Amino acid sequence: MDLDLHVVDLAREMILAVLVVAGPIMLVGLCVGLMVSLIQALTSVQEQTLSLVPKMLAVMAMTLLVLAPALSYLGDYTARVFRRITEFGLS
Repeated sequence: MDLDLHVVDLAREMILAVLVVAGPIMLVGLCVGLMVSLIQALTSVQEQTLSLVPKMLAVMAMTLLVLAPALSYLGDYTARVFRRITEFGLS
């Protein structure tokens, strides 16, 4: 019973880590995509490159901005997971 709670806690922490690391990047991609789509709809310009390039540049820029904090967060998360492995009796 106690093992199940530990597994659920680890799964919850994993989902939170994914949201914290990937969330800002995906949110920027979503916002830029919506803005570009709105501009394309208003101007009747339906060029595929016009929608891809700004999204790609925004996602790359945001990835570079959050890279250091994300790696720090993932390093802390990994250390927490390895510390908790001993609770499972796997070490």
